[in-house]
Amino acid sequence: MSFELSPIDKAKFAAAKRATAYVKSGMRVGLGTGSTAAWLVKCLGEMVREEGLRISGVPTSSRTAQLAREVGIPVMSLDEARWLDVTIDGADEFDANLNLIKGGGGALLQEKIVATASDQMIVIADISKQVETLGAFPLPVEVVPFGWRTTKVLIEETLIGLDVLGRSTSLRMNGDVPYVTDEGNYIVDLHLNRIGHSRSLSLMINQIPGVVENGLFIDICDVVIVGYGDGRVEVRDINNGSVERGRVDFLEADNIFTDIAD
Repeated sequence: MSFELSPIDKAKFAAAKRATAYVKSGMRVGLGTGSTAAWLVKCLGEMVREEGLRISGVPTSSRTAQLAREVGIPVMSLDEARWLDVTIDGADEFDANLNLIKGGGGALLQEKIVATASDQMIVIADISKQVETLGAFPLPVEVVPFGWRTTKVLIEETLIGLDVLGRSTSLRMNGDVPYVTDEGNYIVDLHLNRIGHSRSLSLMINQIPGVVENGLFIDICDVVIVGYGDGRVEVRDINNGSVERGRVDFLEADNIFTDIAD
């Protein structure tokens, strides 16, 4: 992979690199899914290979599991781990209270299970993922395939009574066929534009028969690490209300840029 990274990739790398400071030998670490989380997996893999870091990774998708194995991170299931020290993952949106929308990569169910089975959840993101109000990014809702059209209609009817700006929905596709999650389910994306009361929306959507889980992560994230294209990072901790600023250097000799295929 060329070292010539785009500003967005540099921001993602900076956030991921800073997040590795939360990982110590002996930890059981939840590994997120998506382009930003992939940088974290690569950074941790380099630490395993070059620095002797000893961790067990619990991936949130088959894609992440494959990447973790490729970079040398030992992988275990959540059932084997039972409880995790930390989960580090990306997000599609986050607000000032560190509430999130996740699931753009289709792994929201495993991501939420793993995150809630952790002492701490850390989100890594570039600044474009910060919003004043959640909802500009389509909210993913995982549904069982049986009767999915009925479930979709029930979701649309439920949205009528909720504080959202838009109410259109769409079945996520993979080419000409429905996108299928690792659990064999479908995803219905809700195009809401703005979510007025995310907690109420999450509770109401999850009560609909056929809905497995939605992509709102409420009161789950503890820390957001925001990366910028020039290497700056901000660490925002919701528990103590602190904001720590720093910088990550980009080293061309870093094996993460040379040894791992993109």
